[in-house]
Amino acid sequence: MSRFPQPAPLQRAATAADWQALEEPRGAIELSVVAPAHNEEANIANLVDEVGKAILGLGVGVEFLIVDDGSTDSTRARVLEVAATRPWLRCVAMSKTPPGRGCGQSAAFHAGFRAARGRLIATLDADLQNDPADLPVMLNLLRETNADMVQGDRSHARKDSAVRRIGSIVGRKFRLWLLDDTIRDTGCSLRVMKREIALSLPLEFRGMHRFIPVTARHLGYTVAEHKVNHRPRHAGETKYGMGILPRALPGLIDLLVVRYMRNRRRATENAEFMAEIVTALGAEEARAEAPAERVREGTGA
Repeated sequence: MSRFPQPAPLQRAATAADWQALEEPRGAIELSVVAPAHNEEANIANLVDEVGKAILGLGVGVEFLIVDDGSTDSTRARVLEVAATRPWLRCVAMSKTPPGRGCGQSAAFHAGFRAARGRLIATLDADLQNDPADLPVMLNLLRETNADMVQGDRSHARKDSAVRRIGSIVGRKFRLWLLDDTIRDTGCSLRVMKREIALSLPLEFRGMHRFIPVTARHLGYTVAEHKVNHRPRHAGETKYGMGILPRALPGLIDLLVVRYMRNRRRATENAEFMAEIVTALGAEEARAEAPAERVREGTGA
């Protein structure tokens, strides 16, 4: 039995009245932090504390959204428990997840981005391997460089095995060859971006979260990189397979798909033009004044 039973009064979908209560004046929320979570009950309390320490002192409106992606443990109950004393914390739950599994990080980000209200959106993993303390520095870098996105880079801090490092090098070469992708650490979920980018990403497709930075560049946005901390997992289990081959083959297929999508992408920017419309009353007035004007012209001659 779970140590954190899910209390019935807290376990309900938000109603129209709830959403009305959440309404903020336009521009009140400057930063939304989004973290997908699948079976992370042991990490929730520390995650919320660390994110709160990182963003509450920024001097702007903030919110933190944890997206429960089909958790089978008490992740959602833990989020709601700590949210009772933190009005800036919100719980978003995926509703059509496969039995016993989640829809995946891409789908969870897609849902979180559309629920977020901030002008800027930051992302991070819920397993505490990303350090929320890096967020203020990344926000400053976004403003100072006038970039549209700042992507985290953990490559200097990871303690990977030789086999995994070789696999990462090969993967980067394929990305460079197929996508012109020069981002060093595309697997890092710690990033800050403008809201318009988040809403433009095709994250309803599985695996697309690994291509967020390069997709932003393909869409014409500027992406800067910043070295960030990387920590070992505090609790819970990794959601990724450990084998190189099971990771490499789907990754190669995804690369080819993204390249195909990039080549098929078409610009959708547009502008509406309005014709000058003469109202019926205006037309009548113009006709009534025209003869008198002609008479005056004739008299003056």
